[in-house]
Amino acid sequence: MRIRFLIVLLALLTTLSLAQDSPDKTAPDKAAAANRDAEESSSRDTRIDTSPPRDDAKSHPGSKDVAADLEAPDTPDTSGIQEFHPWNPMKAQKDIGVGDFYFRRKNYKAALERYKEALYYKEGDAMASFRLAVCQEKLGDKTEARKYYEQYLKILPEGPFAKDAHVSLERLAKAQ
Repeated sequence: MRIRFLIVLLALLTTLSLAQDSPDKTAPDKAAAANRDAEESSSRDTRIDTSPPRDDAKSHPGSKDVAADLEAPDTPDTSGIQEFHPWNPMKAQKDIGVGDFYFRRKNYKAALERYKEALYYKEGDAMASFRLAVCQEKLGDKTEARKYYEQYLKILPEGPFAKDAHVSLERLAKAQ
């Protein structure tokens, strides 16, 4: 009796393990349906109508002419264009750190480029301005050094390096 029970139990377990190992015939159909759903955009349901209102031509006469000028101007008028830079304070901080690394090794040209890049990503950064001024002075560009010392003092008139900036500006004034 025990042997029959063990044989039946063994057959049941074998059948169960084979059923788990066999590929599911419905899985590809479900995967295909999931892929179809993923390919379709859900934004169709949330589209926003951006067309102008019906009475737009009456309410805003001449607006089509202005819009046409903006899209394809015959003569470019660049007087009112402002240049925008990406704002990334984390990248600026990293550039200042790398600039400090180069500065400690007396590679002032490389440090100068990193400080300039820091000011590109975070315009008006006081530390980058001060350290850029020091690099400019070390490389012999006195006018640029003066410009960045003054920029530092404009940003942080009572900052930690304000005294050094004033001393450097006086030294540069005497040198000229």
